[in-house]
Amino acid sequence: MGMLKRFLSERPLRLPHIRPYVPRPSDPSIFWFNSERDDIVSDVVSRICQAHESDQSRLEMALNDAAFHEIRRLEKQRDDEARDRLGYWRSMIRRIGKMDASEQRRVLHTIVTNMARDVAGNFDPRVYRFARHAIPRMIGGVMEPRRLTQDLMASSPEAVGRVLRVQGDLDHLRYLQSQGSLVFVPTHSSNLDSIVLAQALEISGLPPVVYGAGKNLFTNPIISFFMHNLGAYRIDRRIRVSLYKDVLKLYSQVMIERGYHSLFFPGGTRSRSGMIERHLKLGLLGSAVEAFTTNQVRRIDRPVYFVPTTINYALVLEAETLIRDWLTEEGQARYIIEDDEFSRIDRWVAFFRKVVGMRGACIIRFGEPIDPFGNAVDGGGQSMTPTGRVIDPGGYVEHRGKPVVDEGRDAAYTRELGEVLATRYERDTVLMSTQVVAHVLFRDLVQSTPGMDLFSRLRLRGEIGIEREALCQELGEARDRLCALEARGRMHTSEVVKEDSPSEMLERALSFWNGYHDSTAASLEGNRVVLGDPSLLLYYQNRLVPYAEEIASGDRVQAACEIQKLGAHR
Repeated sequence: MGMLKRFLSERPLRLPHIRPYVPRPSDPSIFWFNSERDDIVSDVVSRICQAHESDQSRLEMALNDAAFHEIRRLEKQRDDEARDRLGYWRSMIRRIGKMDASEQRRVLHTIVTNMARDVAGNFDPRVYRFARHAIPRMIGGVMEPRRLTQDLMASSPEAVGRVLRVQGDLDHLRYLQSQGSLVFVPTHSSNLDSIVLAQALEISGLPPVVYGAGKNLFTNPIISFFMHNLGAYRIDRRIRVSLYKDVLKLYSQVMIERGYHSLFFPGGTRSRSGMIERHLKLGLLGSAVEAFTTNQVRRIDRPVYFVPTTINYALVLEAETLIRDWLTEEGQARYIIEDDEFSRIDRWVAFFRKVVGMRGACIIRFGEPIDPFGNAVDGGGQSMTPTGRVIDPGGYVEHRGKPVVDEGRDAAYTRELGEVLATRYERDTVLMSTQVVAHVLFRDLVQSTPGMDLFSRLRLRGEIGIEREALCQELGEARDRLCALEARGRMHTSEVVKEDSPSEMLERALSFWNGYHDSTAASLEGNRVVLGDPSLLLYYQNRLVPYAEEIASGDRVQAACEIQKLGAHR
């Protein structure tokens, strides 16, 4: 382990010195990004400044808001950035009221330009071509560190293929990529999501995308190298300045306007509870809706297709930290977790070594695409009503026969789109064996502790046991009911859930949990399965909360009702 850490820290990834790549017409749109980068930044800055300069009071308010929030942030940070910038903001907040209009506009332009340049990404086709081969080999090398230190490029590229499955109508998506802008909107469980999703796009023949990534992730030397060069734009979640939020939203909007395929997580941050996201952040969704509207006003007929995507793990790298954060008061306010398993290379090694033997440890499901107004899209890329009638989505943004920008209207469309996506997430979720086993175990915990609240139950470590034979019978019943729901289009189950016997599914889940997580979710002791860490069981079972009552029978219905109530407080 120490040898691997030294290798990664002492040998930063570098490309061989080769001449710059000249994009070809057949290349994905993002290959042309660097030639447009300065113009994109200029466009973002110009549009934000124009919106504020037309109203003097709005301009002055924006400058005061920026100074106030940056002073508060930097005073808390007390780091090198604070030493460099705190004096500037303190001086500026004293001078804003004394500035004339011309100076205020100049300061606004400087602030917005600095923000936009810090956000804007970069794309190097050479790194992309390198990553297509290196990332699978790097993961293979993490599983076998000795081979990584000997020769990175010799490590097994099949490692990812053993654990990653991709589902969905890929032919449809491959056709749509040439017709308009694809916007992938996935669920968010782990900081690994961007990596596995990029790999899923690659093996599916889908284009690389522009995406936002938390600035804290750029501190990881491996992740940072690829993010800096593969289109990621940086999001500093510590910044509360309204102008900064405007920059992020408009940057995303301009990229979609210009035809760059994009990705963002509508949940905003990783699901701390492990539940399927329902309450989505609408800012970036709104940027895509507004991109479509703006293009219509400019008479640019470029469709925007949203692709609901679920990322489903049998084992989640950061599960223990995430559920602990959700269960504490600290988790109610904390947005960035800097000390979780993702930041530790030894946890990466343990995780990948554990999943290498798991059949379909991660399943990415690309759902049926929809237009910006929640309508289904047919094989030719046309929008359809629920009755199957083809319609023109441009009609949604017209007023008296002409397309117009209407912020209130577009905000309403965005809310409706968020509701459609939340529904699609439930329908496109793929339930994994560990989640099904965790749900049945947690349901038995609730069943055997009537009258207890959630936190009292979570303290019962090693005190509750279930007979193995009875548990397998329950698992079989739950699996059969899930398969029946799947046949009705309510959700999906993994091949392991479908094909393994209840006994095999139980053994597989216990094997996956034990030896990776610091605590033991459950263990087999003689003929009984003993619940070790109920909070881990809670995390994994939470994926089944929407279906709890439908898969319960007999005396388990009351316990299932209690579990389903967890979803009402998300």
